[in-house]
Amino acid sequence: MNAYSLEVTDTPSPETLRAIGDQLAAFNDADVGPSGRRPLVVAARDGEGRVLAGLSGYTAWGWLYVQWLWIAESQRGQGLAGTLLAAAEVEARTRGCHGAYIDTFNPVALKAYRRAGYVPFGELADFPRGRTRTFLQKPL
Repeated sequence: MNAYSLEVTDTPSPETLRAIGDQLAAFNDADVGPSGRRPLVVAARDGEGRVLAGLSGYTAWGWLYVQWLWIAESQRGQGLAGTLLAAAEVEARTRGCHGAYIDTFNPVALKAYRRAGYVPFGELADFPRGRTRTFLQKPL
């Protein structure tokens, strides 16, 4: 067995994070091929350029992953989440994606995602405590 030391930290160096990410990407590239990972952002702005809502995620291996979707309080309940998702899905299809996935522990967001055609495929109870994190997918 090789000798090694373990470092546990909440302040990793950029070099450590880069080494882990680069090595995992190299492994995955050799195993299943390049991911083609590209960021994807959709932002709704007011007349002065302020962000009123936004979606941030990426496309990789033929899938859109929506990491963040936020709507300003003043804009909620007007269908903007569905509009952002639809715009991201159009771009994902343009990039050759065949599916999309997202997760949430917010019951209101869960309803919005289901209205947009996303279907649950898994759950984690008490994540965070008292809530259920639901994972959803949608074919594109």
